[in-house]
Amino acid sequence: MTKKPTFKLKIKEKPIIEKEITTDSIKLDSLLKFCDIAQTGGHAKVLVQEGEVKVNGEVCTQRGKKLHKGDEMEFDGKIYRLI
Repeated sequence: MTKKPTFKLKIKEKPIIEKEITTDSIKLDSLLKFCDIAQTGGHAKVLVQEGEVKVNGEVCTQRGKKLHKGDEMEFDGKIYRLI
C-alpha cells in the first residue's frame, strides 16, 4: 500500500497598514482617498459599488458608511486598520 503524499499550504497573511484618524469616524469613500487608493470621490464610489472593498471582513457597498477606530478596510489584498 502506497502512502499518499500530504501537502502543507502556506496562506500568506495580508499586510496590515495602520492609519491614524483624529476624528471619531471617517466615511468609507474618504478613507479610500486618505489611503491613496482612490484619487477622487467618483473613483471611490466606483470601487465601493463594484464590491472591491471589504469592511471588517465583509463586502461593503455603502460608500458613506462610517468607520471608527478599530475598524478594518480591505482592498487589493491589504488591510487598513484605523487607530
